[in-house]
Amino acid sequence: MNKIRVAMVDDDLLLLKLMHSFFDAQELFEVLFSCDKGLEAFERLKELDKLPDVLLVDLKMAELTGIDITEKMRSDYPSVKVIILSSHYKSSHIGFMFKIGASAFFPKGVSPVRLLEIVEKVVGQGYYFDEEQLATMRNQISSKLVPPNLDEKELLSERELEIIQLICEQKTAKEIADKLFINQRTVEGHKNNMFAKTGAKNIAGLIIYAIQNNIIDQSSLPPV
Repeated sequence: MNKIRVAMVDDDLLLLKLMHSFFDAQELFEVLFSCDKGLEAFERLKELDKLPDVLLVDLKMAELTGIDITEKMRSDYPSVKVIILSSHYKSSHIGFMFKIGASAFFPKGVSPVRLLEIVEKVVGQGYYFDEEQLATMRNQISSKLVPPNLDEKELLSERELEIIQLICEQKTAKEIADKLFINQRTVEGHKNNMFAKTGAKNIAGLIIYAIQNNIIDQSSLPPV
């Protein structure tokens, strides 16, 4: 099994050292580098033969903030998933973090075991947010909704409706392919079609779209 490659940026040197040691001790993970400055992180990225799967970044740093790093990663290294961790965490910021390209946003006080789970979820499905964060995002945008003129369910094919339901259940592309007896390339093709039809830019956008338009019922989803 391929190891999950991680890198991390945090100007709290003690926490940085602890995180590096913790991930380095995990059999399924490989730490490519850790550093305390954003500019150094981008220099290190240029030197790597293989990019990390996930970059863990602190939100509030003096040189480049987690927001600065996330936006630059989105443009320069879009394949690398960014998880923002912060001691200044507020659930009201979750929508903004996903908008700028973060794959997850959690407080620094999250337990080490939970952090491993978050990283694995992000690698498997491209994003991760819990039930409370999902509710927060829905509340943030609910006042801006305009009733659709069309039945949005008719916009998507029957197969696409099946796939978007499974995406909302946090299934990976492989799990979706196995369940529907199709290959992963076909799943990705359907995802791209749904991006084009709905205007969503990523998986998080598809989920928000599905909830906004009552394509899926949140109460029917399994607990996180």
